[in-house]
Amino acid sequence: MTSALQKNRPDTAFGFDNSYLRLPQNFFALQAPTQVAEPWLIKLNVPLAEELGLNVEILKRDGAAIFSGNLIPEGAEPLAMAYSGHQFGHFVPLLGDGRAILLGEVIDRNGQRRDIQLKGAGQTPFSRRGDGRAALGPVLREYIISEAMFALGIPATRALAAVLTGEGVRRENVLPGAVFTRVAASHIRVGTFQYLAAGGDEDGIKALADYVIERHYPELLAAENPYLALYEAVCNRQAALIARWLQVGFIHGVMNTDNMTISGETIDFGPCAFMDAYDPMTVFSSIDQHGRYAYANQPGIGQWNLARLGEALLPLIDVDRDKAIEHANAIIKAYGERFHAQWLQGMRGKIGLDSAEDGDLEVIQSLLALMQAQGADFTLTFRRLSALAGDPGAESVFAATFREPAATAEWLLQWRERLSRDPQVPADRAAAMKRANPAFIPRNHRVEQAIEAAVQDGDFSLFEALLTVLSHPYDEQPAFAAYMEPPKPEERVLQTFCGT
Repeated sequence: MTSALQKNRPDTAFGFDNSYLRLPQNFFALQAPTQVAEPWLIKLNVPLAEELGLNVEILKRDGAAIFSGNLIPEGAEPLAMAYSGHQFGHFVPLLGDGRAILLGEVIDRNGQRRDIQLKGAGQTPFSRRGDGRAALGPVLREYIISEAMFALGIPATRALAAVLTGEGVRRENVLPGAVFTRVAASHIRVGTFQYLAAGGDEDGIKALADYVIERHYPELLAAENPYLALYEAVCNRQAALIARWLQVGFIHGVMNTDNMTISGETIDFGPCAFMDAYDPMTVFSSIDQHGRYAYANQPGIGQWNLARLGEALLPLIDVDRDKAIEHANAIIKAYGERFHAQWLQGMRGKIGLDSAEDGDLEVIQSLLALMQAQGADFTLTFRRLSALAGDPGAESVFAATFREPAATAEWLLQWRERLSRDPQVPADRAAAMKRANPAFIPRNHRVEQAIEAAVQDGDFSLFEALLTVLSHPYDEQPAFAAYMEPPKPEERVLQTFCGT
């Protein structure tokens, strides 16, 4: 793979360098997007386009055609990736990109290789009975959530563009069709390794692992056992990622192994949502009937998924299978310890602790239990606690987050007693807490309002307003104070749906 910064010619929009295409042919299927009737550019993420080194003027002129799939830019070599996956615990040997087409890769201005992929661009050899299309609602949801995650500082795929196709797609009803352009460090998944392992393709597993190390973990090239080191690195990144999810109340909703990246980015924002009132067993996804992917189950599911990756990597870890299993088991056990450490460190920051004591977990768990018993909003509780850390007069506002404000008194005594042994001064503590506790998240009712206005009325103003607010989630933004508020009972959205 070339590591040199790719330069666009003045007359081209992209400087593609498509390394995945140079892997064995069974890794993918060449597939051009399907033409659409009347594309219209809803949104171009100009700052991201500039970061990627793209020609923004060409994209403004031809973006509707390019991002709908009607115009294949010079240097693009479209393909659909092959992969397997455990879906709700059940293994499917061949899934693949059923409605996504990778246009190609670019080297961004920081020298990082990035995938550019169209979602909803038509059928591929992996579509099975699907139409390969996307409806407008899921496209807008993924755009909003992925950009919100980026602004929150959580590794995630990015939104480059959204386009209306001018065609309807049939779900329960006929809905406006759209195409979403996603940017990722790569789209290689746990399921990509599973696909090769299921076929007994040890040469393919090695080729993919070598590619992943060179692309995502080049520091491991000098490791004594690069493949064992790769497994450990992926587990560590996922532990850190899922800890961050929990710290902002994020629920992915469909943590199948084909939705877990090797790079450590959050991917596939289908039925995902952010929690309002704190409840560890919160589920939004309409297809998660038994709560497999509930908020509190996500760390354990991450470990289960990573165990499946370990199984695929065993032939590379050691030629002696028993030794390979022993090494992999040690790493998957350490994942749990790494996750807990990452989560606890982040939660200490959320309640204003810069130091560590053995009893901190009890203080945190006591607050979470109180929040659950009192129906307190997850995001508001921590944001208002941030204000209270710097202003004792804010106690009544914090307490009002709970159903019975007086119920907070005992915990606040416990918290203040612990803060008395922490070295930070109140002003510094409050500032640090506000950097750890967002004021604004993509609340589900706001996302649904923006989607409904766009789908029903062609009105994208709420979509644009939400993107503006969520681009600065840790700032006060008095003009948008209403976006901080949890939904009224009649506004609550209890179910979210996959884009397929």
